[in-house]
Amino acid sequence: MPARDPKPFVVPVFIPHSGCAHRCTFCNQHTVTGQNTPIPETADLDATVRKYLEYRHPGRGFTEISFYGGNFLGLETARIRKLLEAATAWVRAGRVHGIRFSTRPDTIDARRLDLLAAYPVSTVEIGVQSTDDAVLERIKRGHSAADCFRAAQMLRNGGFRLGCQIMTGLPGEDENSAVGSAKAVAEMKPDFVRIYPLVVVSGSVLAAENQTGRFAPLDLEACIRRMAKLYRIFSEKGIPVVRMGLQASEELNAPGAVLAGPYHPAMGHMVLSRIMLEHARQRLDAAGELPAAVTLRVHPANISRMRGLKNTNMDALKRLYPEVRQFDVRPDPQLAEDEVLVAAAGFKSGPAGLKTAGTRKALPGT
Repeated sequence: MPARDPKPFVVPVFIPHSGCAHRCTFCNQHTVTGQNTPIPETADLDATVRKYLEYRHPGRGFTEISFYGGNFLGLETARIRKLLEAATAWVRAGRVHGIRFSTRPDTIDARRLDLLAAYPVSTVEIGVQSTDDAVLERIKRGHSAADCFRAAQMLRNGGFRLGCQIMTGLPGEDENSAVGSAKAVAEMKPDFVRIYPLVVVSGSVLAAENQTGRFAPLDLEACIRRMAKLYRIFSEKGIPVVRMGLQASEELNAPGAVLAGPYHPAMGHMVLSRIMLEHARQRLDAAGELPAAVTLRVHPANISRMRGLKNTNMDALKRLYPEVRQFDVRPDPQLAEDEVLVAAAGFKSGPAGLKTAGTRKALPGT
């Protein structure tokens, strides 16, 4: 069996809203997933698995059937068993390696974990969203932050890979609350994290609140800045962030699906580009007087992130450092993926990573 990694090949099986006793104010899974059939039958699950396995590259490793879009452990016990048995048949056949699902923290208990023991469940993701109880109350989440800590501990003790999902831009949340939630989630020691920006989707309670002016989501620039801060918290703890932003889909891209908020199909790229820009500024500021031509060396995987979407980072650097007539970006496989090295005639910096000092110049809006 291949080694498990933070981003396995995933076969998604959607169960929109199923098992959810609570309707959070931000949620409308039918809009997000584009599916209205609440719970797939075995034949539907098998068809989905076959379709996705056709597209799996031979080099892809650990593969999981993943139940998303609802509260898996909130389903009736008979339904949980039926879905797990259907997925387990694919594991026994050697076509996939494990099962994963997302669920609410308050559905993690000893009885349900005992039920899972008979099946090859490898990963459990819990929807934390926030660890600020006032925010959880505002979005009608139906559980407390204490439920999240308890669930995380039980899952780690049970030997499951733990994933945590958080949101930012929630009603009642400010930047301090968002940063506090990220730090609290990092203390849960998850194996990976997803960070979602709140967007107002049609059919949600927040759609009405947004229309009446009671709630306004973050704009795109504010969201990128905040998500960059949250990403750095997890990165400094060595916790992989496997997704930032909502998965682009025909449903979300359809007119009227997203009513307001920072929805962008390249959100993750934009956040990582902002972080690379900050790293470059740290090294340039530390250099003092700069030459007319500067080369930024980065890991090959970060060339496009350093340049930014449509070269926005290069444009920003030219505005911030007008004395530099030319910026160039070159690959350097010797660098770690979070490092930037500034090289120029007569000057060469050390690499800048997540823990370097702040900058002396500010981008507009930062």
